[in-house]
Amino acid sequence: MKITRIEPFILHVPVTGSQIADSTHTITHWGVVGARVDTDDGLSGYGFTGTHAHLPGDRLITACIADCYAPLLVGEDARDVQRLWTKIARDPAMQWIGRAGITSLAHAAIDVALWDLNAKAAGVPLWKLLGGQVRETVRAYNTDIGWLSIADDKLVDGARRAVQQGFTGIKIKVGSTVERDLRRLEAVRKAVGPEITVAVDGNGKWDLASCLRFCRGAEPFDVYWFEEPLWHDDVKGHAALARATRIPVALGEQLYTVDAFSEFFHQGAIHWVQPDVTRMAGVTEVLRVCDAALAYRLPVAPHAGDMSQVHVHLSYAHPACAVLEYIPWIKDCFTDPAEVVDGSFRLPTEPGAGTTPTEKAWAAYRK
Repeated sequence: MKITRIEPFILHVPVTGSQIADSTHTITHWGVVGARVDTDDGLSGYGFTGTHAHLPGDRLITACIADCYAPLLVGEDARDVQRLWTKIARDPAMQWIGRAGITSLAHAAIDVALWDLNAKAAGVPLWKLLGGQVRETVRAYNTDIGWLSIADDKLVDGARRAVQQGFTGIKIKVGSTVERDLRRLEAVRKAVGPEITVAVDGNGKWDLASCLRFCRGAEPFDVYWFEEPLWHDDVKGHAALARATRIPVALGEQLYTVDAFSEFFHQGAIHWVQPDVTRMAGVTEVLRVCDAALAYRLPVAPHAGDMSQVHVHLSYAHPACAVLEYIPWIKDCFTDPAEVVDGSFRLPTEPGAGTTPTEKAWAAYRK
């Protein structure tokens, strides 16, 4: 299964409504920036990373795919996923210019495409290639109802509606002011009752003092986790917060390597592990993070479930995975969409990783 061509692509897909905002970002579109890998047996694999649909930045990623990584892989056997991962990750020239950011996002797209190819070649969904189904269901939690840009009354209405639709977990954004966010959290908890898990996500906005003040006020509302409370690389701050509050600390979507996760594990700075195959170097490295989390007996909640179709497969296949996020912006862009039925993600059935774009999406959103 020799690689004959690698072609990058960019899709810009509208978010729910006209725009959304968290504590640090306001966006109108989600960027699906990826790679199609063709082989001499006629198969094509697709992989992608996720961006805020910033076209100049997206083009840097596609340039890295086309100009830096494709020459390393054309002519190689696509079945050698682990070896090809290492060839890219340890290439001396690429290591010199970056082991995170653009180079990691580009690597993610290619690695996912290779896994997609191999699952298609085997004629099975990716979760079977990863070892098979380890759980009956993957519980979904709804984040799309919880943006900071949503007014208080609409936030409460959306939380109630999500529960009526079968979701047993929701997540709301925080990071505006401690007072406003506590008020919104209390209203949501009262609206959904005690049986629904309610998580919060700060997107790295606050300092430790603000986080401590928020946590003191939030503890009575049974918060499932506090996600990205502090700056993403602040291991010591997260460790201090984890010691000071009963609310579990979650993070990982902005970490690029297994080594970065390792330091958080070592310092007891994390309770919920949230790797992302589109931010790290694909499935290959996320599997290593999941294995390490399992060794530490830490649960994994992969980031952005249907914004990264692959996480549905990962969650069904890996014993460390516990729940998965639902944000439905791009799910219908793929031939085997990540769908939630009665509060759980449907088990994928088509061969591959669920990353093949539909013709409709290709025509409507390609840049």
